[in-house]
Amino acid sequence: MLKQLITAAVIFSMALPLYATDSDYDVVIRGGRVLDGAGNPWVPADVAVKNGLIVKVGEVTGLGVREIDATGKYVTPGWIDMMDQSGEALRHVGLAPNKINMGVTTLIGGEGGTPVEAEEIDAYFHELETKGISVNFGTYYSATQARVAVLGEGDDDPTPAQLEEMKKLVATAMDAGAMGITTALIYPPSAYHKTANLIELARVAGSKGGLYASHIRGESAEFLDAVKEAIRIGEEGGAGVEIFHLKAAYYPNWGKDMKEALKLIDAARARGVNVAADLYPYVAGGTGLEVTAPNWVYADGVEKALERLRDPAIRAKLKDEIKAGPTPSWTNLVYVSGGWKNVVLANSYLDEYTRFHGKNFDDIGRELNRDPADVAWDIMLKAYPERPFALYFMMSEDDVRTAMKAPWASIGSDAASALKEGDFDALGLPHPRSYGTFPRIVAHYVRDEGVLTLPEAIRKMTSWPAARMGLMGRGLIREGLKADITVFDFDQIEDTASWENPTAKPKGIDYVLVNGGIVLDAGHHTGATPGKVLRGPGYKPVTVVNKD
Repeated sequence: MLKQLITAAVIFSMALPLYATDSDYDVVIRGGRVLDGAGNPWVPADVAVKNGLIVKVGEVTGLGVREIDATGKYVTPGWIDMMDQSGEALRHVGLAPNKINMGVTTLIGGEGGTPVEAEEIDAYFHELETKGISVNFGTYYSATQARVAVLGEGDDDPTPAQLEEMKKLVATAMDAGAMGITTALIYPPSAYHKTANLIELARVAGSKGGLYASHIRGESAEFLDAVKEAIRIGEEGGAGVEIFHLKAAYYPNWGKDMKEALKLIDAARARGVNVAADLYPYVAGGTGLEVTAPNWVYADGVEKALERLRDPAIRAKLKDEIKAGPTPSWTNLVYVSGGWKNVVLANSYLDEYTRFHGKNFDDIGRELNRDPADVAWDIMLKAYPERPFALYFMMSEDDVRTAMKAPWASIGSDAASALKEGDFDALGLPHPRSYGTFPRIVAHYVRDEGVLTLPEAIRKMTSWPAARMGLMGRGLIREGLKADITVFDFDQIEDTASWENPTAKPKGIDYVLVNGGIVLDAGHHTGATPGKVLRGPGYKPVTVVNKD
């Protein structure tokens, strides 16, 4: 009998996996379909993580302190948000719950620049690292920050000496670890930048390996000229170019302008210009109500602009300009959206208008027996210094699909992290992109519509943006690289955020690891803050000299 028991024990032990007696790894993700991020088809493999790195891909026989069963699920590199707005939010709350819930592990912020001046960027980065963040975070510095620091907010051209001061600020920011410089050329005072001056600033960023990234000067009738300008700034300035949230926002030219823009970018790339773009997968943009007035209104600063908006005679002039359509100096989002019926009040910051949130301004105007333009400007005046937001339904679905298929297009949410899960993002803009951008790519455009293959979609959200930003230690499932990993169920993934419910949490994203730390565990944020600040290529560490 004893012999039989011994024999049975030996046979049973031979059937067990050959695990080490002690844990060899911090985390082992077992049995998943691994998409490496390079665009290759999935392979069945385990992924082992130790000390923040991917150390084994394939059959992992050792045991992890934490074992994750990914059977039937996809294991991919962590997703990268190429157009983030969290620079200020992360100073207050580093958890970025809406980003983590979307499978995002890395944010590239800075369309509006850094929340501190150029000289303070290094200290700002240390602040984030000390407080702790759940995501990796890198940021651009804004050329407009440099402009305002030297010139103020008016529509003035810098003298040669002032331009040199602006260039010094850009150099300071690059040395501190900025990824490059940005502009947002539809918004005053950024709109007052001249092309020649931006070329000079791009030279500074480019000389230190940085990009020139831009919300281009116009996305409507002047869209193609604005794309050409962005390419020119990078080409003559010696900097790579990133066009933020690429969109053809002019309904008379839907189906035409986007195709021409892609040709312009392809031609520039063919002659050696490092230009690409990102986009979000929605037909409406979201921004402040201030864009409903022409840029000249703001030429003498905010206080003067508010004074002008109170003047009935000026309002009459502005209404005529809205009806006349876009100009080279003003995108005119009301016109390009097809009128006030396609502009929806998103957040007024005013109790008396809360009942109108989610309604278009034509309907609001009829209910109040007022011109919709007057309603919009009254909200601006009453809410100041808050920035009321609207949704502008100005793109076509076909154009979104067309842009998405460009091989050099990546994905950016144009949204900030939320300070609390379920709240609006920290900007206060209730747009579903804050909670739905990345799962929507997979659920809607891959699974439901077949616009992209899954390997290609993952490439656009991982290895391509990582390479684009010089993050060569991330963006792939490869041994030796940083363990930023997203695990999701392809059948269950869903962007539940909608226009009516823009803060709904997505479904089907189960685990998110950032630098090897589990931040999303079975769909729940763990509160972990393993994120790192990602400094740009020009970074020069500050050397502290001990004088004792």
